[in-house]
Amino acid sequence: MRIVCLISGGIDSPVAAYTLARNGAEVILLHMDNRPYSGEGSVNKVVRLAEALESALGRPLELLTAPHGVSQLRISQHCRKNLQCVLCKRTMLKVARNVARKLEADAIATGDSLGQVASQTLYNINAEEIGLGFPVLRPLIGLDKLEIEHLAKEIGTYGTSIEKGDACSMVPFRPATMVGPRLIAEQEECLDLEALAMEMAEEAFLLRTPSRTRI
Repeated sequence: MRIVCLISGGIDSPVAAYTLARNGAEVILLHMDNRPYSGEGSVNKVVRLAEALESALGRPLELLTAPHGVSQLRISQHCRKNLQCVLCKRTMLKVARNVARKLEADAIATGDSLGQVASQTLYNINAEEIGLGFPVLRPLIGLDKLEIEHLAKEIGTYGTSIEKGDACSMVPFRPATMVGPRLIAEQEECLDLEALAMEMAEEAFLLRTPSRTRI
């Protein structure tokens, strides 16, 4: 099975990618580059996490990146402020789906663990995935933070993941935690999210390839 795994600089997503790869999946990492709404060192951090995962797994991993700052800006310009996190995550899923289709992958995956942040409440997970038309795997969904941290330490990603960095500056003061599918659909129409996700997927490239070869 071929899986496109979303990976950030946090603790959870590298562990999710490792879990799937350890169990036999061919994993392709996809980082959504959040600059300028995250720090300049975020991309370098993800590269080092990919290297740690390769070491733990004993095999190479492709690492792609796609721009996400443009998406964040358009969401903030056209949609309700308290929905920024949910629409951000939905955009990531749609971009990952589009990249996965181009690569003939079977599914996409995230490091979601139920209820840890605003985009991971049960209501919001449902709203983010509704109508996606593509399998989404969440191998950590039932684990708590301590269990995930333990796994991260075992595979050698924890130290890099906890390095201090700039938090996303687009996170609203009070993000919505109980978003329904109808509201998401209404907000998507305000910015044509399908077209935006296709545009960002087309910009994806191999991050660790010096020539930045287009996929």
